Amino acid sequence: MSTKTPPTTAGPTLTQEQIDDYRRDGFIHVSGVLNPQEVERYRTAARSAYDELDSLDPGNAMFRQIVQVWRTDPVLRELTLHPVLAGLATQLAGIDLRIWHDQLLIKRPHNATPTEFHTDAPYWPHAGARHQLSAWIALVDVPVERGCMSFIPGSQERQDLRAVDLTDRGDLFTAAPDLVWRPRITVPLRAGDCTFHNGHLAHTANANDTDEFRIAMVNIYTDRATTYTGRSHPCTDGLGLEVGATLPDEAFPPV
Repeated sequence: MSTKTPPTTAGPTLTQEQIDDYRRDGFIHVSGVLNPQEVERYRTAARSAYDELDSLDPGNAMFRQIVQVWRTDPVLRELTLHPVLAGLATQLAGIDLRIWHDQLLIKRPHNATPTEFHTDAPYWPHAGARHQLSAWIALVDVPVERGCMSFIPGSQERQDLRAVDLTDRGDLFTAAPDLVWRPRITVPLRAGDCTFHNGHLAHTANANDTDEFRIAMVNIYTDRATTYTGRSHPCTDGLGLEVGATLPDEAFPPV
C-alpha cells in the first residue's frame, strides 16, 4: 500500500520578465514545475484513469479526453489543485482565479491524428472573464514526435474568433486569415514541465508518432468573477445554473 505524498509547495518562481513575456506572447514554458516523484505518482494515476474513467468521446482518434477528474480521483485532485500551479497561474493572470475544469489529454501511440490549430475560449460558456488560461502539464517527455504544442505568439489579441473544427487543418485560418502568416513557436517538454497559455491563443498539437502514450494533464483557470452564458457544456450541464450566475465554488474551486 502506497503512502500519500502531498504536493510540494516548493517550485519554480516567475521573474517579471517571464510574466511580461507571457502577457505579450500569450504563453510561457516553465521547466520542472513537478518533481520526479510527483510526475511518477500522477502519471500512474493518469494511466489508471485512462483505463477506468469515461471520456467525452470514446471514438475520438485524436485523444482520450477525460474531464473533471478531480471530482473522482483523489490523486489527480492533488494535481488539479496543486498550489504551485495555482500560484504560477495567478501570477500570470494578475487576478484571483478558480478552476474551470481539468482534463486528461492522452494520445495513444501512433494515433495519426494531430490536434489542429484552435483557440480554447470560444468553447466555454463564459461571460465577463478578464482572463482565462491553461496549464498544460507533461507527465511524460513530449518531444515533437509525441505531440507537443506549437503556438502563434500574440494571437491572443484576437478575441473575436469562433470555435473551429479540431480535425480541419485550415478552419482556424478560414476564420482568421491574417494568422496564416504569423510566426509559430514549437515547445517540446520534459516530464514535469508545463506551458501556460492564454484561452484566446491559437495553438496546435502534433500527432503522437511514437511507441509510447503521450500523457498530459491540463488545469484550466478562469477569473473568479466569470459568469455563465447559459450555453451547453459538459462541465455545466445538469448544475441548474442560471444565465448570469457566477460559477459556484463547490463545482469550480477557487485557487
